[in-house]
Amino acid sequence: MKACPSSSLSLSIVKGTLIENYVPIRRIHRSQNWIKSAHLSAPPNLSRDCADRQKVTAPASAFKPAPKPGAQFVARQPILTADEKVFGYELLFRDGVEDFFRSPDADAASRSALNTSMLIGIDVLCDGRRAFVNCTRDILLKDYITLLPSGQTVVEILETVPADDLVVAACRRLKEAGYMIALDDFAVNDPREALTDLADIIKVDLRATSTADAAAMVKRYGPWRCRMLAEKVETRDEFVATKKAGFLYFQGYFFRRPETLTAHEIPANRFNYLRMLAAVSQRELDVREIENLVKGETSLCYRLLRYLNSAAFGFAAEIHSVRHALAILGEREVRRWIRLVATLGSGQDKTSDLVLAALVRARFCELLSSKIQQGDSDLFLMGMLSLMDTILEIPMRQVLDNVPIDQECKAALLGQASRLRPFYQLMLAQESGEWSAVTELSSQLHLREGDVAESYWQAMQWARQVSAGA
Repeated sequence: MKACPSSSLSLSIVKGTLIENYVPIRRIHRSQNWIKSAHLSAPPNLSRDCADRQKVTAPASAFKPAPKPGAQFVARQPILTADEKVFGYELLFRDGVEDFFRSPDADAASRSALNTSMLIGIDVLCDGRRAFVNCTRDILLKDYITLLPSGQTVVEILETVPADDLVVAACRRLKEAGYMIALDDFAVNDPREALTDLADIIKVDLRATSTADAAAMVKRYGPWRCRMLAEKVETRDEFVATKKAGFLYFQGYFFRRPETLTAHEIPANRFNYLRMLAAVSQRELDVREIENLVKGETSLCYRLLRYLNSAAFGFAAEIHSVRHALAILGEREVRRWIRLVATLGSGQDKTSDLVLAALVRARFCELLSSKIQQGDSDLFLMGMLSLMDTILEIPMRQVLDNVPIDQECKAALLGQASRLRPFYQLMLAQESGEWSAVTELSSQLHLREGDVAESYWQAMQWARQVSAGA
């Protein structure tokens, strides 16, 4: 997804309606604080009234329905550049990466058919960015990775892979074919030293590496030999420290933590988007208020009229007024359209994954809403609001003070007791690849794991179409 300036945002349309067609939860690490030895002050204890900051817990359950055959259980974790642009995603497979490459009928499946399905899948999963795919020795030697496009795939060699002659030869073949190679969890005196001359990227786990050792590896291997990537960057201070130390790429959920957690004045343009969300979340729509809000945002007004005057609608006469446009859309589509453009607009200066994740969450919740007991709760709105505190850089409680939402959704977003709390935790677990939690929470909610995986997949497809204006 390209960063979308407000003047160029567009929404996909199918037959006159919006198309209906991965903070992943943070992994909590209690080990050493990397930044302390970098002579930076440790980050304050970030106490947040937000459900994302709480660890996913899953109750024990005996109800474990089997997933649908062929369902892909996969999550992703973003990898950012120093200016917080998405460089790629590491893919996390529940059943191991080998399962991703295994055809249901290997003898009957043609390589070209397998390649086509994987290409489509990788493109959706990674939003057109590079895919970091963990590779075992078996995958390397059998050339499975060549099923994926060289220009979009980073071959991530696990720490368990020995640097023997066959592995070195396989890496040379991949390099000659145009693949990038990354060494995962690289450490001092790493037995894969022989592969460093072939590696493009070296990944260093901050939770398993001291500051001195990390700095020594940066000096030895980067920046001219390899690009250094810091893994498990969980706070802003760690991001600043590793960037200063010479790392070029950063993996972790630090960017999902607002830079400030104190109430402050929201910039005027962002406040307008928050007012729009509030307006379309009222039980009874005030069309005049929405009309005035749309008119007050020039780019939004332009996008609405362009949207309705597109070929997909085929109206005989052009629609020139906002009031006419809102009447044509109807209440349901007005709510949906305003929510989407408000989210895209408010996050236009943020890393693209942040807005994409909010859209995925919203659609995922909506797709499963008919399968759980949610009363009158608006699960699409709950999913969309779940990252609005980070996008707007204000506490979640302040977001919810401005946007009317039912009590069950509000409690779930604040991490409080709610009948929607297990479902909210399922959303977080699915997007971060916490597979054991997905299994247990699906059981508690009487959802099939295959349906959960399929809904998440559809949500990713939809979010990409909406954000890219495809």
